[in-house]
Amino acid sequence: MGRRGGAREPRVRLADLAETAGVSIATVSRVLNGKDGVSDDSRQAVLRALDLLGYERPPAISPKPEGLVGIVVPELTNPVFAEFATRLMTGFANRGYTSLLCGLSAGGAVEDDCVSVLVGRGVRGIVFVSGTHADTMLAHDHYRACAAAGIRIVLINGRPDDIDAACFTTDDAAAVEQAVAHLRQLGHTRIALLTGPRRYSPAQRKITAFKTALGGAHGEAAHHVFESLFTVEGGHEAAVRALDQGHTALVCASDLMALGAVRGARSLGLNVPGDVSVVGYDDSHLAVFFDPPLTTVRQPVAGMVRAAVHQLIQEIEGEPGLHTELLFRPEVVVRASTGPVRVAE
Repeated sequence: MGRRGGAREPRVRLADLAETAGVSIATVSRVLNGKDGVSDDSRQAVLRALDLLGYERPPAISPKPEGLVGIVVPELTNPVFAEFATRLMTGFANRGYTSLLCGLSAGGAVEDDCVSVLVGRGVRGIVFVSGTHADTMLAHDHYRACAAAGIRIVLINGRPDDIDAACFTTDDAAAVEQAVAHLRQLGHTRIALLTGPRRYSPAQRKITAFKTALGGAHGEAAHHVFESLFTVEGGHEAAVRALDQGHTALVCASDLMALGAVRGARSLGLNVPGDVSVVGYDDSHLAVFFDPPLTTVRQPVAGMVRAAVHQLIQEIEGEPGLHTELLFRPEVVVRASTGPVRVAE
């Protein structure tokens, strides 16, 4: 393996690659020899190091084309969906599959359209991220049509009872329980949940868990749930309603809603976290750039993606799959948007 454009250049040293990639020499060796037992992140770091140092990738790590797979996400403007898409594409590429990405948009392509295009392009399987499978009020005929056509499917976040497919979901109940517990440790008792429409199964699960977590802390728990949209604007609007009713802490169903909640608090002349504590959900890469940096519940995206890629390829290659829902445990990442309650309630 030599440098591009110069056959007489010295062979690359494993130590150089290891230092550039930030991994061990043993990991570099496994990647260069096409061995298993290396995480996707480490493998990609070694590949980037090869490119950065100007060396050609050896044949052992050049994946053989195995076919096409589809990835359908609701949108790419939400950072967490972009992360899912990027990690899925990388995961499939490492296994020799080429991904076709289809993003939905308001007033644009709908999921049925994406499925038609992907089927027409000959994909062997499709991963749906937070798709219409999570909407309890929509028909799911196109999923069954995929199965009838021999196209394997895997779902991420939200599995309806009428679809026979594997699903990998962040544990929404655990997420809400952790967020509420964190806020209670800070002395908050007037806690509100800001979520998207109840028609979506993740929202339903968060609401149910919130009511359980709230218990008999104050009043009827349903009065402390504020439905809106999973957007910045939705978070702003719901936050204003919640704060007008005297809540001092807001648990949001997405980081984008949390950004809107911070803006909503400031529009009322309130300080975050001095007057109001805000917790997001996702831990998208933008969370650290919020003002203040956002306390949020991290979705285990990397683990869910690894499971989804493995499951879909396993089914494409003819191995039986476990058609059930597996829950992945999230974790609260504490930053600066939450703080002690200012006054006794």
